Amino acid sequence: MKKNYFLFLLMFTAVGFAQIPSGYYNTATGTGYTLKTQLYNIIKGHTDNGYAGLYTTYQTSDVDNFYENDGTVLDMYSENPSGTDPYSYSIGSTQRCGSYSVEGDCYNREHIIPQSVFNEQSPMVADAHFITPTDGKVNGIRSNYPHGTVSSVTYTSQNGSKLGSSSVSGYSGTVFEPINAFKGDIARMYFYFATRYENTVAGYSYAMFDGSSNKVFTTAFLNTLLAWHAQDPVSAREIARNNAIYARQGNRNPYIDHPEYVNQIWGGTSSTDTQAPTAPASLASTSKTATSITLAWNTSSDNVGVTGYDVYANSALKTTVTGLTATITGLTASTTYSIYVKAKDAAGNTSASSNTISVTTNSSGTGTATDLLFSEYIEGSGNNKALEIANNTGSSVSLAAYTIKKQTNGAGSWSTGLALTGTLTTGSKFVIVNSSISSSCFSTSSANISTTATELTFNGNDAVGLFKNGVLIDIIGTFNGGTANFAIDVTLRRKSTVTSPSTTFNLSSQWDSYTTDTCGNLASKQALPIEEKITETSEDIVIFPNPSDGNFNVGLNNFESPYSIEIISFTGQKVFEKQNSTDAVITAGNLPKGIYLVKIVKDSKTIIEKIIIN
Repeated sequence: MKKNYFLFLLMFTAVGFAQIPSGYYNTATGTGYTLKTQLYNIIKGHTDNGYAGLYTTYQTSDVDNFYENDGTVLDMYSENPSGTDPYSYSIGSTQRCGSYSVEGDCYNREHIIPQSVFNEQSPMVADAHFITPTDGKVNGIRSNYPHGTVSSVTYTSQNGSKLGSSSVSGYSGTVFEPINAFKGDIARMYFYFATRYENTVAGYSYAMFDGSSNKVFTTAFLNTLLAWHAQDPVSAREIARNNAIYARQGNRNPYIDHPEYVNQIWGGTSSTDTQAPTAPASLASTSKTATSITLAWNTSSDNVGVTGYDVYANSALKTTVTGLTATITGLTASTTYSIYVKAKDAAGNTSASSNTISVTTNSSGTGTATDLLFSEYIEGSGNNKALEIANNTGSSVSLAAYTIKKQTNGAGSWSTGLALTGTLTTGSKFVIVNSSISSSCFSTSSANISTTATELTFNGNDAVGLFKNGVLIDIIGTFNGGTANFAIDVTLRRKSTVTSPSTTFNLSSQWDSYTTDTCGNLASKQALPIEEKITETSEDIVIFPNPSDGNFNVGLNNFESPYSIEIISFTGQKVFEKQNSTDAVITAGNLPKGIYLVKIVKDSKTIIEKIIIN
């Protein structure tokens, strides 16, 4: 007797939850520049995957499993750690630059140390440890300017990164300043570069460099980098990135594994500080909405000084702040979250957790809307087309008066219309899908209407309207808006602040955008049906060892076409995701103890298995 979750694919995919390899730093025994040279000998000679290979590396190294947790590209120049990102990019190739004119057009590869410094030579030009995916426009604005603190701002990106005149002592030129949440990340990339290329760096001319192979940096810029390293300690995101790049290149950033090495080599905050701050006290929720929770707590104390607080929800790091309040955004309505806070200091010491509180987000506006409205729109790959209508009026509504209509290519008349039927109770959703939608996106049997009607064959430039008694009450897109795409290859979800339908479409103020084929929230995260069947063999899926200490393999069969894999905690938090993979090895990391689900999707087939981490 065996379980078949639609289909068991079987190949051997290793899912490793990586640690620092045993003995990796055994020869790092010195201090000062002797230690730096020892580290150089450890990390030199890495595998050069080529410039094009960076995009392959980014599929595991730079995925947002930490903020929105939506599997999009984690871009330090556009990520908003405490709120909704201004835009996002899918990991696939369709949104890579190319040309760009504004932020949000496309992403490319940002050399933290510019290519011109080392004349685009290998292996530097393709070393992922200091080359990150970023928005093309912001990358272009940054150009080859040094990273530093800005005095007078001439440009501010949508996430708050700044370009302007320098306030770094002794340097009056232009500098680029990232947001606080990523200053430590960037500083540790500079320290990596200074170490990995110790044998050539003295020959590189750059405003931040002093022409030496040991100190590398001018005093003023070194002090800036040391301050950033102290103010923004190593994060879970950096650890996961380091592990993923190690799997591809075979070398690590030692200053992520051992932040104390920075001070042992270059000075700065004393590395002898081993005392952690006290735990934050009296954590409480001060307000909440359907998608956010605002928190406050009492200060922690430290023998040197507290530099920040990490805020966790369901064991996932949500944001880092320097004050005593924080707002977690991007949450799901009517969902309970377990929340705690940890304090940290400049030496990387982390406190015990604060008291843990359980907070349930509000329902999504039930009883506040004036009429029915569109709550979700999916314009995905192929026939992955869906609409969701929400009743947040506080009363049941007969659907007999309502129709959905479409205008094709932004011109001409509305279609005849798709009539709705039945009664929609308050707080409920009505889902209409294209009958050929992929089952990996949504099950047609779970939809209220599954149809081939023209209203469910819309593209990104087709306005879709909700009509009541023949009168337009809500719209996605602009009627007579022309052929320009307003929502192509995207999922849109209505913001919780929108409580009434509108005949004027405003993407930024009314909707949150998600990557292509993001289907998990449709019908309030209605689960896909899981089918159990008897099959002839007993080797459909192999997870070993299970239970494990955090290192385990998933064995699958059939390795001929791409698949996606997700790991989901039992609280519903997606802690790992990779899309369109054909890799034989996938690396994730830093999972706390608990019970998780592994979900693998290939074509229209789904595999789900439970794993336990002790």
